[in-house]
Amino acid sequence: MEERTPRSQRGTDRTRKSAPKNDRSSQASEGTRSYKHVKLEHKRPQLSKAGQSGQQRQGGQQNARRSFASPQKDPNATLKIIPLGGLDAIGKNMTAFECKGDMILDDAGLMFPDDNHPGVDLILPDYTYVLENAEKLRGIIITHGHEDHTGSLPYLMKDLDRQIPIYGTKMTLGLIEGKFAEHKIKNAKLVEIKPGDQVKLGCFTAEFFAVNHSIPGAVGVFFQSPAGNVLHTGDFKLDQTPIDGVTTDFGALSKFSGIGVDLMMSDSTNAQNPNFTPSEAEVGKELAKIIAQAKGRVIIASFASHIHRMQQICDAAVANGRKVVVTGRSMIQNTDIARRLGYLSISDADLIDAYDLKGIPADQVVIMCTGSQGEPLSALARIANGEHRTIQMDEGDTVIVSATPVPGNEKAVTRVINGLAKIGADVYDKSRARVHVSGHAGAEELKLVLSIVQPKAFMPVHGEATHLRAHAKLAEATGVPHENVFICENGESLELSARGVRRGAVVQSGIVFVDGLSVGDTSQGVLDERSALAAQGFASVAAAISGKRKSLAGAVQLEMHGITGGDDEFLVHEAQASVKSALERSLGKGGGSKELKKAARDALLSLLWERTKTRPMVIVNLLEV
Repeated sequence: MEERTPRSQRGTDRTRKSAPKNDRSSQASEGTRSYKHVKLEHKRPQLSKAGQSGQQRQGGQQNARRSFASPQKDPNATLKIIPLGGLDAIGKNMTAFECKGDMILDDAGLMFPDDNHPGVDLILPDYTYVLENAEKLRGIIITHGHEDHTGSLPYLMKDLDRQIPIYGTKMTLGLIEGKFAEHKIKNAKLVEIKPGDQVKLGCFTAEFFAVNHSIPGAVGVFFQSPAGNVLHTGDFKLDQTPIDGVTTDFGALSKFSGIGVDLMMSDSTNAQNPNFTPSEAEVGKELAKIIAQAKGRVIIASFASHIHRMQQICDAAVANGRKVVVTGRSMIQNTDIARRLGYLSISDADLIDAYDLKGIPADQVVIMCTGSQGEPLSALARIANGEHRTIQMDEGDTVIVSATPVPGNEKAVTRVINGLAKIGADVYDKSRARVHVSGHAGAEELKLVLSIVQPKAFMPVHGEATHLRAHAKLAEATGVPHENVFICENGESLELSARGVRRGAVVQSGIVFVDGLSVGDTSQGVLDERSALAAQGFASVAAAISGKRKSLAGAVQLEMHGITGGDDEFLVHEAQASVKSALERSLGKGGGSKELKKAARDALLSLLWERTKTRPMVIVNLLEV
């Protein structure tokens, strides 16, 4: 997941408590700033034995009721659809639905930072609007278990002042449980649903239907409200030969079309791909062939949540007499969860711990690891750098990067691949063989779903601007009137009523940075300073000023870091002399502290630009004695 900075970056000062019903505007204007101290468990995760049951679901697993009457239509009702994330980038998906005093939240994702966010750990959508209207919130629906749909849940749970039910399939809730355990969130109200189930949430009825995606347990949602009906596909593709046998439910889509879809919201990630997305089974065939031909160890990097891919790797490894090793924290955790819940099948005898690799021949091992996006601390990156504790790569080993780099990660992935090539590894990626296919529908699949559903209005979601616009054109091509196609940005709401769909009021939106122990306290200004430090370096000037004599009381001290020539003695002396002269001139004119600091900074920057053509960050410290 990558970040494309939205037009508004409000939300770095965030309201932490729900506003009273009659005083939301004043509460929102008096946003408070606070730090979150998130303590994570850093113990090395362990794999469970086959058949070992997981922990009791926190808060108690509850069963969703299966059937409800459709809500009575009210010609005076209005349904607000409020996207808070997911429309400026592929990531941090979050949409609020609000009608007659009730609100539902659909997904709560995050996004990982790129090179434009130095020091930032995670990027969340600004959900201030949800907190301001928390008394209306009836439930949170999670369509599937990927981080870009679940990652902001722990932070949202800590900010809400009451327990809100979270609805998801068994696999989705299993991943959420692991996330909540890391954040020490207890007694969460997790409600398991299955495709075909309905839940009543205030005036809403939500019906779930199966979709095929790159993770088990993905669903779409059909929302019925007194104001009208909305179909949200979630992330999907139309794989007719899926690994787990679960296909996107055409029958449900046809049924919803018969009921009437006033607005359809659909996954836009692959809208620019003119073809059908290939089946996941095609990847399995290629992986099996590569593993069968490999001479040494085989190392495969993929997304830790791609359980279908992991199943095919395990099957190919076992078929070729190889043991499977799992390394990388998230890969171990997700493998464990998937095995416990029955989504990943491999016997204990074929699965070994990375610490037990000693003595096993290289040609009898397949290693599943994280690092498909070039993350510097991932297992694959550490293997490539020779820094992994238990796995060492040799010339002739085979490496498979079974993923497509998320936009913004291409350079990082290339660095890791080059590191592997230097060792002598035989590297396969998507450009060399079909070792990865997308989990998102291509243009022809999107048109097929649009033709089945026949929505009255359409809103593309989950993508960057180019993806949204491409999907909007597909909707028009399948018969949706141009005036009923809405390309929105985060915070720009739609209103659905008996009169149709129209644009509504804009609500607070933007992004929130998770930076170390703080949430929402890192501003764009801080990131700009970090970028300047990285690009130009840092210089510190210190001088003592005699208050009585209005003169310098000692030598000017200067330190330079990350500046070309900063360790050159001649340049340092010249810079000290320049700053000293500037301070003396300013003192002679009766300058105060502000004028003295400006004079010293300008003198140093002028000299460094003249000598090195750089403009570093300069800090001036004056001590009055």
